[in-house]
Amino acid sequence: MKHLNYFFLIKILFFCCVGFAQENKLSEKEILIQQLQAGKYTGGDEFESYKFSEKDVYATFNIITKELENNGYKTITNTEFNDKIKKIFGRIIDNSTQTKFLSVDFFDKCNRNPIYSRLKIFDNIFIIKEKCFITKLYAIPELIDYQKKYPDLKKIEDEVIYRNEPDLGNQIIIPHWKDISDLDQQRKKNIQTLVARNMYLFNDSKAHFKWLILNDAYFLESLVTKFGYYDDVKLLNWVIEGNVKFDNDNPEALDQLFWNKKCDGTVKLNLEIFPVLKEIITPKDVNYFEALKMYVMYLLDEEKRNELSLKDRAKLLAHLVYFGEQYRYDSNFNDKSYFMQRIELYDIKGDIKKEIIKNNYYNLPNYENLYKKSEEYQDALVDENGG
Repeated sequence: MKHLNYFFLIKILFFCCVGFAQENKLSEKEILIQQLQAGKYTGGDEFESYKFSEKDVYATFNIITKELENNGYKTITNTEFNDKIKKIFGRIIDNSTQTKFLSVDFFDKCNRNPIYSRLKIFDNIFIIKEKCFITKLYAIPELIDYQKKYPDLKKIEDEVIYRNEPDLGNQIIIPHWKDISDLDQQRKKNIQTLVARNMYLFNDSKAHFKWLILNDAYFLESLVTKFGYYDDVKLLNWVIEGNVKFDNDNPEALDQLFWNKKCDGTVKLNLEIFPVLKEIITPKDVNYFEALKMYVMYLLDEEKRNELSLKDRAKLLAHLVYFGEQYRYDSNFNDKSYFMQRIELYDIKGDIKKEIIKNNYYNLPNYENLYKKSEEYQDALVDENGG
């Protein structure tokens, strides 16, 4: 009898799991019906007429796969996709789990809970593991011409949709999807965005990178400033030149360019930035240098930069100073940068210098001689001023 009870319990659990899976993998048409019945509420940021869930994400898998294929997207292998996702978003994909997708929160990158809200205050994407693409949370009418594909559903949108407004409790009429005048244009833009993001990130498409610059700049910028993706030199160049201001009155703004704190508490330094800066900055670009000098001062202030360990601060400062010092002795650069003196004068405890020396100057060529040249320059200044 005891074994029989176990058998029935296992059987019940099996059917519960199957039922749950079926509930969350309803057909495209079944989900579309639910979305049409709820309508599209477009007023305000506090109330949604339809409550999205994971079943809505599942329902778009085939639609998005087809659109990507039709627009030239080449699906990469799971291994390649997983590696890219780890590099770009810092997320690790485990293909052995039942979970079909991961959620990436652009407001709080360390949030691992899926966000199914469509309110403007939320901005997130879903990483579809098996299909190897990323997507926003879309309603089916935002991706396909549902009236053409499912003409038999017309009667659903002939009925008026009433809902109670959440704050005052007043009854309001919810517009249908068919009432959105520019829905065709929205669909086109959604497909273009889907294709461009995936073609750029996973097919290395230069043409789609240019499209994203013009139409999806926030997404591109966030890859660098929010998630610390530094591998694409052209992307890094674009962010430096046009999206992050080099302001000597606001040095902390440069944090988002020079380092990124990961969700496990570790810090990733953006040392890839220096060759890019060398391409951008000329000896006459004084504004860049003034901002970088103030950033050095900012990093030397331990109280301000307590998020960075001594090890990370020393390494970043060493590279910053090394970069700046290359320009000091340029004959075209009249405003001497004296980056090295900043460490000499303001590293009060000497901890930064000790850390740099301990790490063999991070193998930066001729770095040790920069100390000597810096001392010579400092002595010359003292003599010049009658010291």
